[in-house]
Amino acid sequence: MPLTTDSLRTPHGFFTRKGGVSSGAYASLNCSLSSGDSRDAVLENRARAARAIGAAPDRLVGLMQVHSADVVEVTTPWMPGKGPRGDGMVTTRRDMTLGVITADCAPVLLVDATAGVAGAAHAGWRGAVAGVIENTIAAMVRLGADPDHIDAAIGPCIAQASYEVGADLREAVLAQGRDSAGFFVDGRREHRWQFDLAGYCAARLAAAGVRCIDVLGADTAADETRFFSYRRQTLAGGGPIGHQISMITLGSR
Repeated sequence: MPLTTDSLRTPHGFFTRKGGVSSGAYASLNCSLSSGDSRDAVLENRARAARAIGAAPDRLVGLMQVHSADVVEVTTPWMPGKGPRGDGMVTTRRDMTLGVITADCAPVLLVDATAGVAGAAHAGWRGAVAGVIENTIAAMVRLGADPDHIDAAIGPCIAQASYEVGADLREAVLAQGRDSAGFFVDGRREHRWQFDLAGYCAARLAAAGVRCIDVLGADTAADETRFFSYRRQTLAGGGPIGHQISMITLGSR
């Protein structure tokens, strides 16, 4: 079963790595079609995840994620793995399900249940700094959403205790405003810092006018049993890696 939150009043799920059919480094609910995993296995994993929230597998869509601030309005389904480039999606279609693939980046799910507008964003630090969260909210507003009525949740991602960063990342974040210094604490090594990605994303949501924000707080890098993690795999020497999926749908009225 996926992780959920009462803050999102529509079918959704932040999935772990458990409950799929993939094996080896991809065990078991790898949902990334760009990995080296069997395509058939990934499609079955994605179908299982969709059905777990009551959604139709053939109406689950995802983007070619590129750590950008680009947002796509979803009006019709596309073939799995053939989505446009971008990192945010919005829709008013009640039969469509928006899926975000992560392995340390923050999955952000949003909904204005009253207006009937859903959104999803893949927020790594580059996308978050570039404005993918604000652009997703703006796209929802163009479809009729009200920021005061948008509920948002930030799913499992790398936590501050696990996220050591260098001066380049820190300066890129601080260039957006020196008040962002509060999302960094001194690292364990000289000229290194620990970055609070989830907290930073939550602050960007709040600054954009979202009042209801839930942060699930699960650390993908520290919890190997439940989550895939790019950082953990890199520190272990690299190799194949799976990705988990987070998804949201407006569902039937």
